[in-house]
Amino acid sequence: MRPTAPDPADTDAWNAYLAEGNAKQARKRVAADVLLRDPSGRVLLVNPTYKPGWDLPGGMAEANEPPEQAVRRELMEELGLRVTLHGLLVVDWVAPHGPWDDQLAFVFDGGTLDEDQAHRLRPRDDELSEAAFVTAAEATDRLRDRIRRRFEHALKARDAGRPLYLHDGAPLM
Repeated sequence: MRPTAPDPADTDAWNAYLAEGNAKQARKRVAADVLLRDPSGRVLLVNPTYKPGWDLPGGMAEANEPPEQAVRRELMEELGLRVTLHGLLVVDWVAPHGPWDDQLAFVFDGGTLDEDQAHRLRPRDDELSEAAFVTAAEATDRLRDRIRRRFEHALKARDAGRPLYLHDGAPLM
């Protein structure tokens, strides 16, 4: 027999009941990246020092941090860059792999930087060794498989004007 939920009017009991349920709920890791271009249409990639291969700028969300805020924070910390996000391009559910639980990975459209911003862009902390604007073809050569698939679909979503939902890098809908 299931216990009956307390009366919501009893705020303390109701909050305790909800907290117990919340503690049993799954937690998701959240990554938030951004697709940024220079005036020539090249895309920005970064080379992290803590893992192999190139990546899109962005990173992991902190506890209770919205994905769009996470990507803005990461861009400021790592590149000293403030951007206006122009919408969501991709949500990718990533299955558990290796030691990692599943994850939700977001890619936002960061638009186009002006010539001065693009020219001054440099890594600002020790998490990045390089930042470079490259053509889409060069990006697909530099990115690891999982990120490459997400990147390619982000370009398609930008061109189509609507976000895509991916399941391990492949469109589900």
